[in-house]
Amino acid sequence: MREVFMITLPGNALNWHTVWHRNYLAWRKSALVSLLGNLADPMMYLFGLGLGVGIMIGRVDGTSYIAFLAAGMVATSAMTSATFETIYAAFSRMHTQRMWEAVLCTQLTIGDVVLGELSWAATKALLAGAAVMVVAAVLGYAALPSIIYVMPVVVLTGLAFASLAMVLVAIAPSYDYFIFYQTLVLTPMLFLSGVVFPIGHLPGALRQIARFLPLTHSVELIRPAMLARPVASISLHVAALCVYAVLPFFLSAVLLRRRLMS
Repeated sequence: MREVFMITLPGNALNWHTVWHRNYLAWRKSALVSLLGNLADPMMYLFGLGLGVGIMIGRVDGTSYIAFLAAGMVATSAMTSATFETIYAAFSRMHTQRMWEAVLCTQLTIGDVVLGELSWAATKALLAGAAVMVVAAVLGYAALPSIIYVMPVVVLTGLAFASLAMVLVAIAPSYDYFIFYQTLVLTPMLFLSGVVFPIGHLPGALRQIARFLPLTHSVELIRPAMLARPVASISLHVAALCVYAVLPFFLSAVLLRRRLMS
């Protein structure tokens, strides 16, 4: 048992960078298209809902609705970018291209591969979140200096959602199963986590569920910072995101070892 556990751990503190660097070299060939793709969805929400619905709603929690929504879109862009990079690109490298099998013939362990993939997904989340943040700041919907505080939260959000998605990668037989995750997990989370309206407007039972969702903790850290307000319960929100990043990492590493070695 101890041997199995050790195989699933990263070999050392730097091996993951090899996987990250390989993914970066492949991505930079289409970097501009990738960045524009990551911006499209949150920008449609931001301007479609923010300018359209925002006119009817007015102010929310003491700020304009589009400024309220912008913070939610930063967290959402990190969630979707990290998740899609994992369930599609990482799954393709593992299942279709069988690149992971070749990598595991080197000194790298399954833990190194998983950590490298999660780190790369978090990098994609950082790029996506930063792009939305800059657009919001330029348009006057966020305090630009807060980007120093927001970006670490975006990275942690990316790690958390990539780690959760990696568990799905470990058990999904094909790409067809990912649509269920998007429809049954990501989309409801978008509407339950305070992204498009305050959690306090939810019914009591849903409000309690929302407090356990990783996106809720991300939004609760990002929105006050972007609006230049004090952040409540920082340690709680950071700890919750760390739990979502760490526990699924070990679970996915064990499941992937079983899948790849069978």
